[in-house]
Amino acid sequence: MTLRVGLVGCGVVGRKRAAALDAATLVACTDVEPDRAVALAQAAGTAAVEPDWRRLVARQDVDVVVVSTTNDALAPITLAAGEAGKHVLVEKPAARTAAELKPVMSAARRTGALVRVGFNHRYHPALLKARELVVAGALGPLMMVRGRYGHGGRPGYDREWRARPDISGGGELIDQGVHLIDLARWFLGDFSDVRGFAATYFWDMPVDDNAFLLLRTEDGRTASLHVSCTEWKNLFSLEIYGRSGKVQIDGLGGSYGLERLVLYEMKPDMGPPAATTWEYPGPDRSWSAEFAEFAEDIRLGRQPSAGLADAHDALLIVEEIYQQSARPVAPATAGHSRTP
Repeated sequence: MTLRVGLVGCGVVGRKRAAALDAATLVACTDVEPDRAVALAQAAGTAAVEPDWRRLVARQDVDVVVVSTTNDALAPITLAAGEAGKHVLVEKPAARTAAELKPVMSAARRTGALVRVGFNHRYHPALLKARELVVAGALGPLMMVRGRYGHGGRPGYDREWRARPDISGGGELIDQGVHLIDLARWFLGDFSDVRGFAATYFWDMPVDDNAFLLLRTEDGRTASLHVSCTEWKNLFSLEIYGRSGKVQIDGLGGSYGLERLVLYEMKPDMGPPAATTWEYPGPDRSWSAEFAEFAEDIRLGRQPSAGLADAHDALLIVEEIYQQSARPVAPATAGHSRTP
């Protein structure tokens, strides 16, 4: 069966999602800026333009709703789609707070709607390879993860929607930070001890531009994470340490540099480790790989591996760091379109 997709939010991320549908068909799209929806529909060639997301969600010819809006609208639209029995791919962080996800989770359980959260970093080839190596035992029992992720913003960044806590729910921590939190949880499991702080060092905005996290699992494994929008030179680095080796992932392609994974294997006499390198040039394939797995989830009727529970637990960590930093997490209204 060919999946029929409705897209809510036709900004940069929405266009990436539309381009990654592969065998699925985009049948309808909508945006608070109608011209963007019209342009995307014309590019797709087959899609209708709806004036309102509620009408799109109610369409009988939509099987899957892709939600790529600003953070304030993610949960309300996902809730409505789930209540209508539609499957949903919603962008991270899926909501501004964990509490906003509770009714979404209840609706999905009640109707059987499958909801995947857009933690697309899991589908970068270097991260998939790292997961394969860890599962195969190439590193031995895992001990810790160290991650850094950041960008340098742009002129006017502190006046965009991500700088408005009523729309975003927070700053850099809830933006890029949830990706690092999700990856750390993916490799190490749940964190029972959450410590850190969020700070605003450079940008003139009421949300954080840097966050520092120290997370521990019940059995003592640790993740040390730093996210920043004062990184100036875009950076992604994730190191996963085991008792007999480690993997190091650098770059995500594009402005983050060539995506590369190095496996360092400890020798019996220790000393310099043996190193094996994999490089992944070319365009970002994570969006297509993620949607392809969601299509398989739907075909098999299985719960997505990156779902609402993962988003909920990541948001709990975000909120704990904001509380420790005495930074409020604000509620507000819905309806903006996601831009880069």
